[in-house]
Amino acid sequence: MKPSLRSRQEPRRVSNSVIIGAMLLSLCVLSIVKARYCATPFGKAEDQLQEQMNASIRMETEESPARTPGEEEEEEEEVATTAPAVTTPAVVATSGSGGGKGKGKKGSKAKPTCYMTSKRSERCDASGDIRVDGNRSTIYVSGIDREWRTKPYARYHDPVAMAHVREYTLKPLPAGDAAPACTRNHSVPGFLFSNGGFSGNLYHDYTDVLMPLFISTHQFKGRVQFLLTGMKPWWVAKFTPFFQQLTRFDVIDVDNDREVHCFPRIVVGATFHKDMGVDPRRSPGHVSVVDFKRALRRAFGLGREAASRGGATGAGRPRLLIISRRGSRRFLNEREMARAAAAAGFEVRVAEPDQHTDMATFARLVNSADVMVGVHGAGLTNMVFLPRGAVLIQVVPFGGLEWLTGVTFKDPAADMEVSYMDYNVKLEESSLIDQYPRNHQVLTDPDAVHKQGWDALKTAYLDKQNIRMDLDRFRATLQEAMSRLPSP
Repeated sequence: MKPSLRSRQEPRRVSNSVIIGAMLLSLCVLSIVKARYCATPFGKAEDQLQEQMNASIRMETEESPARTPGEEEEEEEEVATTAPAVTTPAVVATSGSGGGKGKGKKGSKAKPTCYMTSKRSERCDASGDIRVDGNRSTIYVSGIDREWRTKPYARYHDPVAMAHVREYTLKPLPAGDAAPACTRNHSVPGFLFSNGGFSGNLYHDYTDVLMPLFISTHQFKGRVQFLLTGMKPWWVAKFTPFFQQLTRFDVIDVDNDREVHCFPRIVVGATFHKDMGVDPRRSPGHVSVVDFKRALRRAFGLGREAASRGGATGAGRPRLLIISRRGSRRFLNEREMARAAAAAGFEVRVAEPDQHTDMATFARLVNSADVMVGVHGAGLTNMVFLPRGAVLIQVVPFGGLEWLTGVTFKDPAADMEVSYMDYNVKLEESSLIDQYPRNHQVLTDPDAVHKQGWDALKTAYLDKQNIRMDLDRFRATLQEAMSRLPSP
């Protein structure tokens, strides 16, 4: 009986092992899917609200996936090389599925034509006979055997932004007369990027477009042709001086110029590192955000490199720049603030940047400042023009927004060689106290409002709130800012 019983149990054990193995495999697959598509960059629950941000002030961050020390740098360094003549075929993906997300076989050194450089950015890179037909949003590439689709904007984790970015398709080059004829030939590589998404908001101009563009193209040393999809002429005019630091050629409106551009190499999409920042460990030549600021200074003719307690001359008063706002989050006692700052020993300037502000003029104004103060918002992005050692005071609105103000301006400040200070608004300084009863949830329990989602948070604490600064607190803050400035 024992052999008989054992024989009946063996299949049952094997069956149980198969079931357990299948369950473990399913859990692994679900974990991978969750990590790829559901993960958020924040540990705290309230930080996940950033996934719901709308186009008016969508300022979340997301760290790139971990890589080996040389992997990302190797990917970026490839862009720095001059493209060969129109003879080398593009790298062909050996496996993977559509949408430009395929990866090569494990162990293969060859990269697929399109690949993710971070959770927020994808790059397509091909050499050979390249023909770009922007009217059809198509790039024909010799040597590839499948199609790739990509959107050249560094915010892949954000469907709201990506919905406003034009998709381009990389296709195998047809043989013979079926291939589109070249109408314009280029001897340098082409680089395709977009100013769709949230561009037009100064914060996103820098985080989503300009810094990734610098990371990905500075190593070409000007020998690269920019192709811009979704071109907004006023936007290009605003940043043309900066583009001229990266390319010797005029930016081409690739969607509308009715040409077939032929290149020896094409790179589509810029690489994102971090919000308002550059990671020197992963960038070609190990450049940093300080190098980015140096390029901006050259672009806009900014001569002042360092702040001083003695101001621009070293023998005068330091300059305080108050960033003004007309809409929400404006200072209700701005004049009193200016008088208090003047009495504290500052030369005071008040200015409000907007989409129509001349970039070079405003850049020079910010560069002349030793201390800049403003309520959280896109205007603080002008910190990129502050001289080394300057002080940035971010006024944090009431409502538990430290997580948002931290990732957008506080964290990047140190890398920019800017001394950072928070001024956290108290309830008595907020206009919300006049809009709600004292026992209202907006005033008593901001965390509960956060849990209602981004729209509720934004409406309560960003759209409806203005600030009347406590002048005694403000004077104390200015004294600390003065003490932080370098001696003349």
